[in-house]
Amino acid sequence: MLVDSHCHLADEAFSADLEPVVERARAANVSCALVILEAGNEREAAQARRVHVLWPESIVAVGVHPHIAHAYHDDPSGAAEVVRRQIGATPSARAVGEVGLDYHYDLSPRDLQREVFRAQVLLSRELRQPLVIHTREADEDTVSILGEEGGGEVEGVLHCFTGGPVLARAVLDLGFYISFAGIVTFANAGDLRATAKLVPLDRLLTETDSPFLAPVPYRGKRNEPAYVARVVDALAAVHGVSVEDLARLTSANFHRLFRP
Repeated sequence: MLVDSHCHLADEAFSADLEPVVERARAANVSCALVILEAGNEREAAQARRVHVLWPESIVAVGVHPHIAHAYHDDPSGAAEVVRRQIGATPSARAVGEVGLDYHYDLSPRDLQREVFRAQVLLSRELRQPLVIHTREADEDTVSILGEEGGGEVEGVLHCFTGGPVLARAVLDLGFYISFAGIVTFANAGDLRATAKLVPLDRLLTETDSPFLAPVPYRGKRNEPAYVARVVDALAAVHGVSVEDLARLTSANFHRLFRP
């Protein structure tokens, strides 16, 4: 069985055809998915409830993305309180995320991103729920904050990993998992595949990040959880193991981290 460790099924992109999307995932032997929710977004929360009815094995993560950190400019710690309340009211919540830093788009001031991120790392530590991390062009600050605020007690995953060996080793040393999405299937992603080969099989996860970043041969189309099979194929080839073994190992990793 396969697992999609990061998808946005609560996104409006799936509002019109959610049921067939879930049916295709099940038909592709995707047993479970982690659905990412923007904290405080009631439309997404409502669609996540629809997902849960259609796919009871699905679980959710709730967080304030760095792009949205600016909404908490008057009270950065308030972001963690919004997440805390929603997790408390959501029985299927199993993680704090997607949270982190994004210095590529800079849709929120960097100092504010860091404050909001710190607050959510501390919340993860308090709730003993793993973190789902987004980092882009912010490797040093991401690793530093995880080390400073995690206290060796926080676990989680760097999702949709696109970094190099230095970042991979740093987060592995912190005890984190690393997840790869459809980018690992792209023809020009040789360096990323080389980094994926460095990740131990017991710390590896697979995801789609759907509706974004569809893998080959669906590149350019809307992504969906069924397509995680192509990511599994690519990572199995990288590690020189069978597709069945890669699927089994990454599924076990998912259940160990998120305890669904």
